[in-house]
Amino acid sequence: MDYEYKVKTAQERAKVEDLFDFEGCKVGRGTYGHVYKAKRKVSTDGREYALKQIEGTGISMSACREIALLRELKHPNVINLNKVFLSHTDRKVWLLFDFAEHDLWHIIKFHRSAKANKKPVDVPRNMVKSLLYQILDGIHYLHANWVLHRDLKPANILVMGEGIERGRVKIADMGFARLFNSPLKPLADLDPVVVTFWYRAPELLLGARHYTKAIDIWAIGCIFAELLTYEPIFHCRQEDIKTSNPYHHDQLDRIFNVMGFPQEKDWEDIRKMPEHPTLTKDFKRSNYVNCTLVKYMEKHKVKPDSKQFHLLQKLLTMDPTKRITSEQAMKDPYFMEEPLPSQDVFEGKSIPYPKREFLTNEDDDAADTGASKAGTGHSSSNQPTAKRVRVMPPATTTSTSMTTSDYQHMHNVQGGNQQGMVFTSGNMAQTSTSTTYGQSRF
Repeated sequence: MDYEYKVKTAQERAKVEDLFDFEGCKVGRGTYGHVYKAKRKVSTDGREYALKQIEGTGISMSACREIALLRELKHPNVINLNKVFLSHTDRKVWLLFDFAEHDLWHIIKFHRSAKANKKPVDVPRNMVKSLLYQILDGIHYLHANWVLHRDLKPANILVMGEGIERGRVKIADMGFARLFNSPLKPLADLDPVVVTFWYRAPELLLGARHYTKAIDIWAIGCIFAELLTYEPIFHCRQEDIKTSNPYHHDQLDRIFNVMGFPQEKDWEDIRKMPEHPTLTKDFKRSNYVNCTLVKYMEKHKVKPDSKQFHLLQKLLTMDPTKRITSEQAMKDPYFMEEPLPSQDVFEGKSIPYPKREFLTNEDDDAADTGASKAGTGHSSSNQPTAKRVRVMPPATTTSTSMTTSDYQHMHNVQGGNQQGMVFTSGNMAQTSTSTTYGQSRF
């Protein structure tokens, strides 16, 4: 390349620090990098943005994957990538997003604390319903365009604060997302372990090689249960195991303690799962005969004859081939009964949740040493060190009690590796079965 031309283009290239004010406004930190709350230096509307700086120098395969997909995905319930900045001097990559003031991790944490302190929170009756509907709408759009998210969890579900998109749900963090219409290899060969393990579907835990979009539906079911109870339904105290082996004994034990041991008549293909021999060796069906989703949800005052419970059952169906799809879920009777889901999940009421706090250098130091595990809503995750799989005898883990520190630590343990291929595909149309919202929303 001609030297003078290289110098000229470098001078003309927009620099993120020249366009935005974000110094001292860090709101997120994780293995992915840093997230800052930013405003344009020259602006008349006061619009706020999230600047995500990718960790390290250059651009990782995970970042390539996220950028390639987000440049083509356009939907009201999927986070919008506005621009990519490449800083050639220090080889840094910056992604510019719309800023979301809240996320489900912080919202659930707020309600957990209020519940523990017996402090009522004034929110619309249809808030959970509106949240779930918009999550399903965004995921239906992704699935209709042959995209698996593969890392759905409350920290990756953002909610817009005050502004023109007030109360709008945004599905974020596409670093693990993949096209699944014609993979060159089985997805399990490319990424043996995916989805943060509290939200990992049973077929993944049993080593399924050709998993489908049903894994996202299971994760949504887990999030739905958490919104109804303020506790992660499949909370497992053991940390995520960083190996290529998807089998996770304690996580399966937790699922069985809530759902019961899967019957072969209900999941005919369970015998075909690669880890089925290990399953039959480690678990006894008789240990879970009294465990059902009905009993678990009744403890949290969710009636088994309610429409919300019936939808939850369909989302948390063990057999992935029988699990409801996002399109079917959006047409469920739960969304037809009053109060209807709405476009503003806060439905015009004042937002009770605190705004994001800025992180200090001390917070960064704590994150580096693993002491700080709090979620940011922008894909924050502190990954534990790799450990070998340890198979232990089944333990009874029916108790759902959990300290806030447990919740903060485990919610941000992210499964899977960050390797993959860069995707290129044709433009993705903004197709969705979302037609008419009600008069209120989450």
